[in-house]
Amino acid sequence: MRQALLEVHDLTMIFPGIRALDDVHLTVRSGEVHALIGENGAGKSTLVKILTGVYIPTEGTIVLDGKEIAFKNAIEAQEAGIVAIHQEASMFPELSVTENIFMGHHLRNERTHKLDWKQMTENTRQLLSQMQLDIDPDTLVKNLSVAKRHMVEISKALSLDAKLVIMDEPTSALTGREVEDLFRIVRDLKAKGKAILFISHKFEEIFEICDYFTVLRDGQYIGEGFVKDSKEDDIINMMIGRSIDQMYPQHNANIGDTILKVSKLSQIGAFKDISFELHKGEILGLFGLVGAGRTEVVRTIFGIDEASGGVMEIEGMSYSPRNPQDAMAKGIALVPEDRQKQGLVLKMSLTHNISLPVISSLSWKKFVSKKHAEQVYVQKHGNQMEIKSAGYFVDADTLSGGNQQKVVLAKWLGTEPSILILDEPTKGIDVATKAAVHEFVCEMASRGVAVILISSELPEVIGMADRVLVMHEGLQTAIIEKKDITAENVMRSAIGNIQTEESHARQ
Repeated sequence: MRQALLEVHDLTMIFPGIRALDDVHLTVRSGEVHALIGENGAGKSTLVKILTGVYIPTEGTIVLDGKEIAFKNAIEAQEAGIVAIHQEASMFPELSVTENIFMGHHLRNERTHKLDWKQMTENTRQLLSQMQLDIDPDTLVKNLSVAKRHMVEISKALSLDAKLVIMDEPTSALTGREVEDLFRIVRDLKAKGKAILFISHKFEEIFEICDYFTVLRDGQYIGEGFVKDSKEDDIINMMIGRSIDQMYPQHNANIGDTILKVSKLSQIGAFKDISFELHKGEILGLFGLVGAGRTEVVRTIFGIDEASGGVMEIEGMSYSPRNPQDAMAKGIALVPEDRQKQGLVLKMSLTHNISLPVISSLSWKKFVSKKHAEQVYVQKHGNQMEIKSAGYFVDADTLSGGNQQKVVLAKWLGTEPSILILDEPTKGIDVATKAAVHEFVCEMASRGVAVILISSELPEVIGMADRVLVMHEGLQTAIIEKKDITAENVMRSAIGNIQTEESHARQ
């Protein structure tokens, strides 16, 4: 057993109305990749914020390198060698790679005491070389891909000589090749004796890269163990307190009439000639690899982007949305992929987020009836989604990712849509919340709502969809019926193997 670098004992964090952490224990060792596992709301984010000096715990002790520590702020944690790389890259896009890497710990010329940009640029070049990154140190971060931004953040951790690197859902926006590159770097850090606290909802990643794990549930320590000695079902049972015999709910589709007809829909530079019919009570999966154009298609249907060609009909009537308001008026709702930037107003309360799409119907003479209609509306739909929070008065940015997603779903649930578009609805959320989202989708379909489900998780598409429309580089390559939906058929189409006209005709 390696030497313990970080030890957390009896850690408790109490916020007004909620106990976020309750007597939590954690031990992370040097040269170890340690998975911190738990559903959204389990307390992972709170624990990370304590370790990085953002929060001061209510009770408990933290020992780093054999010394008890109590950080007053994030700078103290950073100086002690604890660095976090978050799911949403926390960088300054208008600054260069060098400026980002040395932000907060600039190098100065010993003689003049001025900032030594020449040395910082050279150090940055060496760090990027260690990471096998072909990036100019003067490149603005806004011009980098999401993957390269993550790599730059890891370079910053190396520049700080971090002892503990915390990675919070680092692969959520990466392609398969980029994930491989990240894992190579993680293994290099491990070989150098660094400790990595790895947070992920993807079990295939945990079993590939992690040595040890600790499970939290409802803010409490549940258990720990060696990854190689454990089974996925056992860890899931620890996470949610029950076993999952079936990952996806039974969905007995009662397919109705056509509600949306799309014919040769095109958008220059994004997609071309997309054609399908969507029926009431149907879950239509929309699958494709990165760059396939899936999101662009639904943005056009929802009126965010303008089509360059093709026609659409809703229940036999011509449909040409000029904006999302036109789409909403026709009963269409869109849950976007980026819940934080596009689905929520983070600095606004849950009450105002949930009521936002229907605020006019809750108003009287331009004033919102907060004591009556709005509160009743929000509690009805918020409670239906089982949102975990201190109350509907708290801001959306105080919630875990899974509960934020529930707020977005509650927000659109109240509009009573006839067409519900879900773009990566389970991205970055835990097993239990995924199950709740799946139940929600099936419930909406059972009510006759037509659902378009975009997902990059092939098992989710196979498990949930009645049919699958597959895209490759902006082109529609297949519409696959339920009986023919297999991983092989979907992936073959996703890599550009266009099926015959007969297969399209079977829609």
